[in-house]
Formats: sequence, structure tokens, C-alpha cells
Amino acid sequence: MSLSRNDWPIAASMLPFSDVAPSGVPVQDAGPEEWARVLGEVADAGFDCVDFTDNWVKVGDLSPARLDDLAAASAQAGLRPASVSAIRRSVIDAENGADNLAYSHRTLEAAARLGIEVVSFGLHQALTREQREQLWFWTVDGHRDDPDDVEAWMLAVARLRELGRHAEELGQLVSLELYEDTYLGTADSSVRLVEEIGLENVGLNPDIGNLIRLHRRVESWEEIVAKTVPYANFWHVKNYARDEDRAREQYFAVPAPMESGLINYRAAIASAIAAGFQGILCTENYGGDGLSVCAANRDYLRRHALPKSADYVPGRSRVRQGSLSVERSTP
Repeated sequence: MSLSRNDWPIAASMLPFSDVAPSGVPVQDAGPEEWARVLGEVADAGFDCVDFTDNWVKVGDLSPARLDDLAAASAQAGLRPASVSAIRRSVIDAENGADNLAYSHRTLEAAARLGIEVVSFGLHQALTREQREQLWFWTVDGHRDDPDDVEAWMLAVARLRELGRHAEELGQLVSLELYEDTYLGTADSSVRLVEEIGLENVGLNPDIGNLIRLHRRVESWEEIVAKTVPYANFWHVKNYARDEDRAREQYFAVPAPMESGLINYRAAIASAIAAGFQGILCTENYGGDGLSVCAANRDYLRRHALPKSADYVPGRSRVRQGSLSVERSTP
């Protein structure tokens, strides 16, 4: 059965929330009442699904008892844990790759305990000091994967395949997040990486916003969509207003609501569905009242971008989609 705007799962990212509670205690170590307080804000914004983005809580570093507390806090707020996004823990980081791989395995196990089917990983690394000093970190270059380093590429394939096989044992999907200057930094490289991993439960998280926000020449969003959505099984959705003066090599981008940014998500989602996408959408935003922007983006998706009814047949995806028809969210 196909998904429609009435039941398509749309999760709130936890990016807008601090990893430090008002009391000064790290959210990771806070009591369940603090988790319930924040998750209550998410529910009050109209969400019924949440992405446990690990800038807020690292589920892979919680004990089984604490995971049960997090599940209870989610239930208290009326939220279904839909996905986990593990960010800036590249499994090929020169110094921390092995530790990040172990963390990624723990994250899969934790997600399984929480009943979560989709886990998103990336190859982006920790922000540099210079990036952290900017208003918008993407205006300064960070780590770059070497496109000519065959050994590093093969290590990425091997370690991500290892995670994919673990996820398969747990009945999960792995989604790989597009991110600039990594082996997931262009549409072609991302598709090649997924194809070389070669597992049907490993697909792409085509976070186009990560690429079109750069203050330099970028691929067109239309090209990125066309190449990546046949492999999409989860999707971070956000938008940016962008201006270019190529004659002067001047580029500018700032966060924008989905309906008013550069990417036409009405067209992008239509293309994805035609290619077989039936995955969870996770709304993100940087700056300001991020939760409210995420909620407005959710409403835009339901009003304008998602199918009005389930009376359609999606295309055939090149990767497995989630079992959303078994347990759907209801707005």
C-alpha cells in the first residue's frame, strides 16, 4: 500500500535542541523528566514522530535501562521514535575511525531496542575550530575525503558494508547522508558508494541542503535529485535561499523554509516517489526557532508536496524501503 500526505511519517529532527539542559547537566546524563520535557515541546509543535539526532542524545551510549527510560519519555510525549541520525562520526576518520565504527554498531543495537528501523550515518567529521567560530559553519571548509585515496575509499565501503550487514541482522535499514567534500559529497560518488557496498538495505539519505548551501559552485539540485532518489530510503529535508554571481565567483546561502528556498520539494518528492521512495522524511533547520520552522516544513509537505491519496503505484526503488505500511503515523 502506498503512503499519502495523511499518513506519511514525518519526523522532527532534534538539531534545534541543545545537548546541555537548563540546569547545566549534559542531556546525555539528564533524568527522564528532562527528556520528556523536550520531547513534549516536539509533540506540542504537532509532531508524532521523532528522529533521535545524536547532537541531542547519543542513543548508542545509553545503557539498556536508560534506553527504556527514553522510550518511556517518548511514549509520555505521544511520540514514536522513527529514526536515528548519527552525525559527525565518520568510520574512516584517521584518528577515531575504529571508535566511530564501534559507536555506530552500538547505535544500531540501541535503535533496535527502541523499535527504530532506520539509522542514518555519514562520513562527515567533527567541525573544525574555525568552522565553530562562524555564524554558519558551512561557510568555511572542513575535512575533505581524498578522492584519489583508494585505500580510504575501500575502507569506507568495507566498514559501511559491515554496518549494513549488522543492520540486516536487526531488521533495519542503513541510510547514508550526503555531505560536502566526503565520499558522499557528490551525487555520482554517493551512488557509486552505495552500489559498491551492494546491500539492498543500505541506501541514501539525499540531504540536498547540505550541498546547495555551500559558498562556491555546486551541482544543481535537480541533478542531485535525479541521480540519488532511486537509492533513497530516508531523507533529511531542509532548504536554503541561495544567490550566485558566477562572473565574480560570489555565492551566498542562508537557511530558508522549505517552500521558499532554492530546492523545489514539490518536484523533488514527486521524482523520488516515481523512483520508488516510500521512506521517512525528517525535517531539519539551522538557526532561530528551528522547531517551529521544522513544523512549518512538515505542514508544507502535507499540504503541497506529498500525494493527496494513496491511489498510485510508486516506482521500483533500487534499495529496500521501510515497513511503513505495518505501523504508520497519524497526523
